[in-house]
Amino acid sequence: MFKLKENQTTVRTETLAGLTTFLTMVYIVVVNPIILADAGVPFDQVFTATIIAAIVGTLWMALAANYPIAIAPGMGLNAYFAYSVVGGHQVSYQIAFASVFVAGILFLILSLTPFRKKLIEAIPANLKYGITAGIGLFIAFIGLRLTGIVTDHPENLVTLGDLTSPPVVLALAGLAVTLVLMSLNVHGALFFGMIITGIIAFFTGELSFKEGFVSMPSLPEGFIILNPAEAIGQVVQHGLYAVVFSFLLVTIFDTTGTMIGVAQQAGLMKGNELPNARKALLADSAATTVGAMFGTSPTTAYIESSAGVAAGGRTGLTTLTVAVLFGLTAFFSPLVGAVSGIAAITAPALIIVGSLMMGNIAKINWNEIDEAFPAFLVIISMPLTSSIATGIALGFISYPLMKIAKGKWKEVHLFVYIFAVLFFIQLVFLGGH
Repeated sequence: MFKLKENQTTVRTETLAGLTTFLTMVYIVVVNPIILADAGVPFDQVFTATIIAAIVGTLWMALAANYPIAIAPGMGLNAYFAYSVVGGHQVSYQIAFASVFVAGILFLILSLTPFRKKLIEAIPANLKYGITAGIGLFIAFIGLRLTGIVTDHPENLVTLGDLTSPPVVLALAGLAVTLVLMSLNVHGALFFGMIITGIIAFFTGELSFKEGFVSMPSLPEGFIILNPAEAIGQVVQHGLYAVVFSFLLVTIFDTTGTMIGVAQQAGLMKGNELPNARKALLADSAATTVGAMFGTSPTTAYIESSAGVAAGGRTGLTTLTVAVLFGLTAFFSPLVGAVSGIAAITAPALIIVGSLMMGNIAKINWNEIDEAFPAFLVIISMPLTSSIATGIALGFISYPLMKIAKGKWKEVHLFVYIFAVLFFIQLVFLGGH
């Protein structure tokens, strides 16, 4: 089924690769509930929904596309959900999940048509790099703020926190440990970093396990989205068109770029083509739709899958292993809940993931002002406005304007002009965030 011989791999290699990928990305079951908790979503709801979405997407990738690329709720998208959609638009998380669901349905439709490919090709590469880097900077800032390493200031807005306070000391210790593990190329460094930081927190009295370690999986509030028509109605009623568009846009770029990058690393690309591309692209759109129904932000392909590929993973057996391990994680809700209550344990992962995403800055063409400035605007505005959507909007508005000023208006795809007008309307007339 997985064509192991054809891909020159074995069951043992694929299983170990799956374990490696899982260890590098399992931090999401801790970090995702923390971020969405700021939007008021109950911990158990997000914890279980995160696992369900990861299993749906990863199983689809394993069984339909036969790729070693894992799917789970995406970093950055969860921050956008919590701080820009719920926080910025002042809507309940249930209504915000309706916009995720609608984006997932549109995502599914686009994945079945050539439009998705054409849309990706239309967006300037430097804007794509800027969006990824900007999200990285925003995530890192959230991590620094949650730990107290940086704090608010009446005049300068932000300043250095109290480095002697126990939470900050624990966070710095966790950051140091995790960075050492990453420097030593330890697979699962983010995960093991959280474990070691958790042990330190336990012995310093900052972490306790009052509810034990293991429990049966639960979903206290059941389905959040049951009626598709009602979800669409809520999006229309609250004017969340730009939110749906932003979810759609970021997910398309993030997932497709990650898939191509991991597939190239694994030697699965045939020239510039990705075999079974449509089946692979359906994995994250299906997972996003299902995840929204249970209560989590949009899913994406995980760049951490490259760790499993480096360990020899070449087929869907790797991702099947990942899906099984996520299923087992569902039984450890009390353990994860206790850990997630201590920001200093999980925030180092946010800071480091943010730094990795910032690597895309190197790919931006800084020698051309009409390419560089829109990307810069995206990067700088995301953390300063606490809004991923605002960053994307400013990038899409400024890019065609810069090209027109340089007399290069013909180089801009029609789609970009359309997006620029839509974002301008959203920011100026709809007061969007």
